[in-house]
Amino acid sequence: MENNIVKPSTLPGFLEFLPADQILFNNMLDTIRKNYENFGFIPQETPILEKSEVLLAKGGGDTEKQIYRFTKGDTDMSMRFDLTVPLARYVAQNMNELNFPYRRYQIGKVYRGERNQRGRFREFYQCDIDIIGNGKLSIINDAEIPAVIYSTFKDLGFDAFEININNRKILNGFFNAVGIEDKTEVLRTIDKLDKIGIEGVRKELKDRGISEEQLSRIEEFIKLDGATDKVIEDLKNLDITEEEFLEGIAEMEKVVMYIRDFKVPEENFKLNLKIARGLDYYTGTVYETILKDYPSIGSVCSGGRYDNLAGYYTKQKLPGVGISIGLSRLFYQLKEAKIIEAGASTLTEVMIVPMDENISYSISTANKLKGKGIIAQVYFEEGKLAKKLNYANKLGIPYVIIIGSEERESGKLTLKDMAKGDQKSCSIEEVIKLIKG
Repeated sequence: MENNIVKPSTLPGFLEFLPADQILFNNMLDTIRKNYENFGFIPQETPILEKSEVLLAKGGGDTEKQIYRFTKGDTDMSMRFDLTVPLARYVAQNMNELNFPYRRYQIGKVYRGERNQRGRFREFYQCDIDIIGNGKLSIINDAEIPAVIYSTFKDLGFDAFEININNRKILNGFFNAVGIEDKTEVLRTIDKLDKIGIEGVRKELKDRGISEEQLSRIEEFIKLDGATDKVIEDLKNLDITEEEFLEGIAEMEKVVMYIRDFKVPEENFKLNLKIARGLDYYTGTVYETILKDYPSIGSVCSGGRYDNLAGYYTKQKLPGVGISIGLSRLFYQLKEAKIIEAGASTLTEVMIVPMDENISYSISTANKLKGKGIIAQVYFEEGKLAKKLNYANKLGIPYVIIIGSEERESGKLTLKDMAKGDQKSCSIEEVIKLIKG
């Protein structure tokens, strides 16, 4: 009879981990969640599947090409491609029950049918926070976001990172002042500055019909760099009186003042006038976070201020500000660059090995340890002691308790330190004190 065994494999672009990596990934996820909650953000869950008419309310563009869409019966549904559109639907749908400003975080998987390539995934985790106002939202919220980013990346173990900040009103106002109508294409070209250099930018803009005078003003603008207060002063010295430009500078000054109140160190944030992300979405402050020692990874956390979150679902104006950490991509890149490394393949702190068939005493010992907050497991399988110790060693379990008739009669436990290789006889109280430190 033929044995029809299907070869086990995953779809391209769908990520899964072996235990050690999954533990490391979960630790990062828990660190992000803890920081979000420490700043008063509340958890939110939305369905992975949404009505297609809801997800595609904006319509067109790459989103429609990349979305996973299908029908079941008469229902046309799609898998969420980010956490922002479901947030917009959720807020519009539950406006009467929510308290504003609504501060939420969501950590969950999203789905995009992108071209499969190294480091890009079709299923991946995003970790989002947003603060949504009803009608208006204080600019101080824009300053709190860098404080959340700073706290989160410090807790993830990074010191050398930089939160780059810009304001779309400054960009828009500047282009209005110098008479550039096609702002989007010019901004996209400026965004390539690090890749093609200033001469490449000049050539591309010239090909787009930008005059020499405009080119020289743009070059003067994008070269503004240095200490935060100097950049603001240099912007004022451009002598531009355009209303939106001045409004953007005033917002940036206020944001910087409050970022300092939040005690974000100067070396961890910087004004960067070249940031042009979210061209058709963000309307004020924008953020991009870079690991200074690993700039090739690109932005590890980005976002910004938007005027109206849910314009496709309600007439009520809902301004907001938020950021997103693409955790799957970040984790993959950090692992590839050997910046982070997996440790043990288990969460178990101590494994209990019964040396005979009297298992009850071992289970009772495990229960006592668990009652004191120690992760303990009993090894139930038969075999020689060497095999059992090898199992603990391979998983990276730091301690093993060996229990035989002698241990039961004396009330003492034989505790083996797997790293040092030594063992000693201790009471359960001594074991608890040693493991809990």
